[in-house]
Amino acid sequence: MRDAPTAAAARGPAARWAALREALWPALRAYVALTKPNIIWLLLVTTVPAMVLAADAWPSTALVAATLIGGMLAAGGANAINQYLDRDIDALMRRTRQRPLPAGAVAPLQAARFGIVLSALAGGWLLLTVNWLAALLALGAIAFYVVVYTHWLKRSTWQNIVIGGAAGAAPALIGWAAVTGDLGSVVPFFMFVVVFWWTPPHFWALALVLEEDYRSAGVPMLPVVRSTDETRLQILVWSIAVAALTLLFAPVARLEWVYMATAFAGGAGFVGLAARLYCAPSTARAMRLFRYSTTYLGLLFVAMMVDVLLRA
Repeated sequence: MRDAPTAAAARGPAARWAALREALWPALRAYVALTKPNIIWLLLVTTVPAMVLAADAWPSTALVAATLIGGMLAAGGANAINQYLDRDIDALMRRTRQRPLPAGAVAPLQAARFGIVLSALAGGWLLLTVNWLAALLALGAIAFYVVVYTHWLKRSTWQNIVIGGAAGAAPALIGWAAVTGDLGSVVPFFMFVVVFWWTPPHFWALALVLEEDYRSAGVPMLPVVRSTDETRLQILVWSIAVAALTLLFAPVARLEWVYMATAFAGGAGFVGLAARLYCAPSTARAMRLFRYSTTYLGLLFVAMMVDVLLRA
């Protein structure tokens, strides 16, 4: 007879914990979604190779961890503020109307505060654990993404993603500065240019898929303002430029066969998919190019890192 109350008591805390988890989990998931974690990983995968190239070896693991934590906070903060500013057009687009703000999962003011806090934490963390230049670059990238791209360019010109790509290219500079404390080499700027040039064909491929979404939301993406034919031509031209830049980067950074093989094969695939999209347009081919471009950039930067570590 004594076992029954004991079992009930044991179930009590478990039941209360389950109820608490059930209540908190949706909110936690919504706040995580505000940071756009699916985008953050690509920003970080361009940071570590820049650190390896700067050190010409594997840098301090503690420094890598500190830089990545700061990068995650910075990217998460910028993305949360971006969603706060874009909540009106997100509600009009099928792809984004389930985001936390248009779905009502997070209040707009709370999202803005969350983004500001994360951004401030990023600057403070990088200042205390890395160096002042890395912190300054991260805060500058946040400001550029939020003010220049989201608030101004995105709604005013089809070149929004061309100029706005500078924010996504900043992690290469941050990673280099984290190791060296300066930007006194052409290498990080070349890495910056590679990502900067990769960004337009990457996003224009997605814009072809989401053309009607952007049109209904009044966002002047290239296929909306010009035409799908012009967009496909621009994608092809920019993809050729990216492939050429990645090959030119090899002698600049003294990279050898691992990187060269990846850059050549990956660039050929990128240009090939862009050419196929130009000659035989379809939504499926545009989406295939978009997905391939993400993998291509990630593998390219990983190859940079592997190339350096193999010779170190």
